[in-house]
Amino acid sequence: MLLPPFRGNQWRSLRLERPRVYLRPPQQKDWKTWSEVRQKSREFLSPWEPTWPYDALTRGAFRRRVRAYNQEMRQGSSYSFLIFRNSDEALLGGVTLSNIRRDVAQTASLGYWIGEPHARQGYMSDALAAVLDFSFGPLGMHRIEAACLPRNMASRALLAKMGFQEEGYARQYLRINGAWQDHVLFAILRDDPRKDPDSKRPTARVRIPERAGAK
Repeated sequence: MLLPPFRGNQWRSLRLERPRVYLRPPQQKDWKTWSEVRQKSREFLSPWEPTWPYDALTRGAFRRRVRAYNQEMRQGSSYSFLIFRNSDEALLGGVTLSNIRRDVAQTASLGYWIGEPHARQGYMSDALAAVLDFSFGPLGMHRIEAACLPRNMASRALLAKMGFQEEGYARQYLRINGAWQDHVLFAILRDDPRKDPDSKRPTARVRIPERAGAK
């Protein structure tokens, strides 16, 4: 059984803060900016993602997506965030903690994307540092897993930079861009050495009104 670490709708005010970026759950008002970033980055993102449905960027599809995110966050089974730059509020990308398993596992799966204009500028490193602080802090996770295509060298380097360790190779692990594709498997444990992207920066500040303790 999943036990959400937040009371009621506390997750709606969840905010993870770093000096360069902040993360918060998606809202219906984000549709226009989100769809523009995704559309401009479609060729950049498509090779690494499941095939986009025909209505992927429509307002209706985004509305359904946000409703699903909200339900998952209420249940404590998944937490989805959008990444914003502090200096100008630009939407940069997104991060999701999904497939949260409690009881004897205390494990979640990590996924992420970033718009092409913002790639390789350190924003995702900052965002993942915030999400790891949140995962091993308020959420009480023991292990965070991630997987990427073997040829996605940028993602492999990012995970290694953040302290993830390569643990294996899964054949035809996920259906990506219309085909079953092999993936390299990574994980980081609560007690593993953490590699902050900038050691001079503080850990993430997590804002949750009257936050309840993790179960």
